[in-house]
Amino acid sequence: MLGSVDIKDHMLKSPVVISPDALLSEAVSSILRHKISGLCVVDNNKKLLGVLSELDCLKGFIAATYNSGNMGKVADYMTTDVDVVDVRENIINVANDMMSKNQRRRPVIQDGQLIGQISCRQLLYAVGEFSSNASYA
Repeated sequence: MLGSVDIKDHMLKSPVVISPDALLSEAVSSILRHKISGLCVVDNNKKLLGVLSELDCLKGFIAATYNSGNMGKVADYMTTDVDVVDVRENIINVANDMMSKNQRRRPVIQDGQLIGQISCRQLLYAVGEFSSNASYA
Protein backbone atom coordinates (compact mmCIF):
# COMPACT_ATOMS: atom_id res chain seq x y z
CA MET A 1 0.00 0.00 0.00
CA LEU A 2 1.16 3.55 -0.66
CA GLY A 3 2.39 5.58 2.28
CA SER A 4 -0.45 8.01 1.62
CA VAL A 5 -3.42 7.77 -0.70
CA ASP A 6 -4.31 11.46 -0.34
CA ILE A 7 -4.15 13.52 -3.52
CA LYS A 8 -2.72 16.49 -1.61
CA ASP A 9 0.41 14.47 -0.76
CA HIS A 10 1.22 13.69 -4.40
CA MET A 11 -0.13 16.57 -6.51
CA LEU A 12 1.89 19.24 -8.23
CA LYS A 13 1.15 22.22 -6.01
CA SER A 14 1.86 25.03 -8.47
CA PRO A 15 0.62 24.13 -11.94
CA VAL A 16 1.39 26.62 -14.68
CA VAL A 17 -1.69 28.76 -15.35
CA ILE A 18 -2.82 31.26 -17.94
CA SER A 19 -5.70 33.69 -18.39
CA PRO A 20 -8.38 33.00 -21.01
CA ASP A 21 -7.67 36.49 -22.40
CA ALA A 22 -3.99 35.76 -23.02
CA LEU A 23 -2.84 35.42 -26.61
CA LEU A 24 -2.38 31.87 -27.82
CA SER A 25 1.20 32.78 -28.74
CA GLU A 26 1.82 33.55 -25.02
CA ALA A 27 0.46 30.11 -24.11
CA VAL A 28 2.76 28.43 -26.63
CA SER A 29 5.75 30.31 -25.20
CA SER A 30 4.79 29.27 -21.66
CA ILE A 31 4.37 25.62 -22.65
CA LEU A 32 7.76 25.59 -24.35
CA ARG A 33 9.52 27.54 -21.56
CA HIS A 34 8.20 25.25 -18.81
CA LYS A 35 8.59 22.06 -20.90
CA ILE A 36 5.01 20.95 -20.19
CA SER A 37 2.19 19.64 -22.35
CA GLY A 38 -0.57 22.01 -21.28
CA LEU A 39 -1.80 24.80 -19.05
CA CYS A 40 -4.66 25.31 -16.61
CA VAL A 41 -6.81 28.28 -17.62
CA VAL A 42 -8.01 30.29 -14.62
CA ASP A 43 -9.73 33.59 -13.86
CA ASN A 44 -8.42 36.23 -11.44
CA ASN A 45 -9.82 34.26 -8.47
CA LYS A 46 -8.02 31.01 -9.44
CA LYS A 47 -11.32 29.48 -10.58
CA LEU A 48 -10.59 26.81 -13.19
CA LEU A 49 -12.17 27.70 -16.53
CA GLY A 50 -10.54 25.01 -18.66
CA VAL A 51 -7.27 23.59 -19.90
CA LEU A 52 -5.16 24.31 -22.95
CA SER A 53 -3.08 21.49 -24.40
CA GLU A 54 -0.32 21.41 -26.98
CA LEU A 55 -2.88 19.98 -29.42
CA ASP A 56 -5.22 22.90 -28.74
CA CYS A 57 -2.35 25.25 -29.57
CA LEU A 58 -1.60 23.36 -32.79
CA LYS A 59 -5.25 23.70 -33.81
CA GLY A 60 -4.92 27.45 -33.32
CA PHE A 61 -1.73 27.59 -35.35
CA ILE A 62 -3.26 25.59 -38.21
CA ALA A 63 -6.43 27.73 -38.17
CA ALA A 64 -4.36 30.92 -38.29
CA THR A 65 -2.28 29.54 -41.17
CA TYR A 66 -5.34 28.68 -43.25
CA ASN A 67 -7.06 31.97 -42.42
CA SER A 68 -3.91 34.10 -42.81
CA GLY A 69 -4.56 35.69 -39.45
CA ASN A 70 -3.30 35.72 -35.91
CA MET A 71 -3.83 32.78 -33.58
CA GLY A 72 -6.30 34.53 -31.28
CA LYS A 73 -6.80 34.07 -27.57
CA VAL A 74 -6.57 31.11 -25.21
CA ALA A 75 -10.36 31.21 -24.70
CA ASP A 76 -10.84 30.48 -28.41
CA TYR A 77 -9.09 27.08 -28.18
CA MET A 78 -9.17 25.88 -24.57
CA THR A 79 -11.11 22.79 -23.52
CA THR A 80 -13.83 23.65 -21.03
CA ASP A 81 -15.25 20.17 -20.36
CA VAL A 82 -12.57 19.07 -17.90
CA ASP A 83 -12.59 16.27 -15.33
CA VAL A 84 -11.27 17.62 -12.05
CA VAL A 85 -10.17 16.08 -8.78
CA ASP A 86 -11.29 17.26 -5.37
CA VAL A 87 -8.35 17.52 -2.97
CA ARG A 88 -10.06 14.99 -0.67
CA GLU A 89 -10.20 12.22 -3.27
CA ASN A 90 -8.24 8.97 -3.04
CA ILE A 91 -5.24 8.71 -5.37
CA ILE A 92 -6.00 5.07 -6.27
CA ASN A 93 -9.56 5.89 -7.38
CA VAL A 94 -8.34 8.89 -9.36
CA ALA A 95 -5.58 6.84 -11.03
CA ASN A 96 -8.07 4.14 -12.04
CA ASP A 97 -10.49 6.72 -13.46
CA MET A 98 -7.71 8.52 -15.34
CA MET A 99 -6.58 5.23 -16.88
CA SER A 100 -10.12 4.26 -17.87
CA LYS A 101 -10.53 7.61 -19.66
CA ASN A 102 -6.98 7.68 -21.09
CA GLN A 103 -6.19 10.99 -19.35
CA ARG A 104 -2.68 12.12 -18.48
CA ARG A 105 -3.54 14.84 -15.94
CA ARG A 106 -6.31 16.42 -13.91
CA PRO A 107 -6.59 19.76 -12.14
CA VAL A 108 -7.05 19.53 -8.36
CA ILE A 109 -9.78 21.74 -6.91
CA GLN A 110 -10.58 22.86 -3.36
CA ASP A 111 -13.58 25.06 -2.62
CA GLY A 112 -13.92 25.86 -6.33
CA GLN A 113 -10.33 27.04 -6.74
CA LEU A 114 -7.40 25.44 -8.54
CA ILE A 115 -4.82 24.34 -5.96
CA GLY A 116 -2.82 21.76 -7.89
CA GLN A 117 -2.63 19.13 -10.58
CA ILE A 118 -2.22 15.38 -10.54
CA SER A 119 -0.59 13.75 -13.52
CA CYS A 120 0.71 10.37 -14.56
CA ARG A 121 4.16 11.57 -13.54
CA GLN A 122 3.06 12.31 -9.96
CA LEU A 123 1.31 8.93 -9.86
CA LEU A 124 4.53 7.24 -10.97
CA TYR A 125 6.49 9.12 -8.30
CA ALA A 126 3.99 7.83 -5.70
CA VAL A 127 4.44 4.27 -6.95
CA GLY A 128 8.21 4.77 -6.94
CA GLU A 129 8.11 5.94 -3.33
CA PHE A 130 6.12 2.88 -2.42
CA SER A 131 8.48 0.55 -4.30
CA SER A 132 11.61 2.01 -2.71
CA ASN A 133 10.04 1.74 0.78
CA ALA A 134 8.68 -1.77 0.29
CA SER A 135 10.37 -4.55 2.18
CA TYR A 136 10.09 -8.07 0.93
CA ALA A 137 10.41 -10.66 3.67
